[in-house]
Amino acid sequence: MIRQAQILALGQGPSITTGPPPVAGPGQVLVRMGAAALNFADLLKAQGTYQEPQDPPFVPGLEGAGTVIEAPEGSGLVAGTRVVVSCPGTMAQIVATGPDTLQAIPDSMTLEQAAGFQVAYGTSHLALTGPGSLTKGQTLVVLGAAGGVGLTAIEIGAALGAHVIGVARGADRLQTVRAAGAHQVIDSADCPDLRQALRDMGGADVVYDPVGDAPGAAAFRALRPKGRHLIIGFAGGKPPELPLNHALVKNISIHGFYWGGYRKQDPAALRASMQALFQLFDQGLLNPVMGKVLPLDRIQEGYDLLRERRAVGKVIITL
Repeated sequence: MIRQAQILALGQGPSITTGPPPVAGPGQVLVRMGAAALNFADLLKAQGTYQEPQDPPFVPGLEGAGTVIEAPEGSGLVAGTRVVVSCPGTMAQIVATGPDTLQAIPDSMTLEQAAGFQVAYGTSHLALTGPGSLTKGQTLVVLGAAGGVGLTAIEIGAALGAHVIGVARGADRLQTVRAAGAHQVIDSADCPDLRQALRDMGGADVVYDPVGDAPGAAAFRALRPKGRHLIIGFAGGKPPELPLNHALVKNISIHGFYWGGYRKQDPAALRASMQALFQLFDQGLLNPVMGKVLPLDRIQEGYDLLRERRAVGKVIITL
């Protein structure tokens, strides 16, 4: 028998259940999970408001890391290989999944670090190097900079040679944002006019926006001509109201970015991005911040940390 988290009804928190381990189907790999990460998407899925809804009961989790138990010939994987896992249902002690959802991790990376690496770092890297076209010397503004994806955008932007401005709430969070590589920071709790504050800093070439709502709209208005506004999510509660006439006059590009969509739209780009990120990690340029590491029995606490915006970095659940 194995233990797992389950969402038994929409609008409810996770329950811990036991059941028989999964059996690998044709071409599938069995992985003993060491840890899995919570993402804001897990909150939305539990509420039934995620863009890819799932009927209960279901096992939450979209990413994690573990060790291969068995793998089919030709998969490129063997028993004992340490891997990241990218598929629904990672909050279980054993998962059965396709080899295309797995990638081997560097020896220098722990399973806890790897568990929360893919979605956050993958989102930031693909968004910034793809539609963001961020280059050395440009200015990157990161909203929600102390959150799970925000901190990765700070690190990657700095690694790419950009001038990085992090926007977050509270002195403690701003200290973490600076440590991640931000050159300048803004306390959103003590900034009555974010647009003007950013303009006073010289404006932005790229806005990385996982927040939306009023902060997203304010940062958009601080973009320089030919700037890029990356729509990553709406943690602020609703999409930003972006004036399209400004986009027209200033030749600003607005890009929606959903990392999970790349599994079908461009899996090769997703895998290449992850390999590049593993290399940056091995070079010591990326240092994943684990906001909280909790055992499976305390998974509800992890949901609460995300819901109440108290998490700094990723929330990791050990299995």
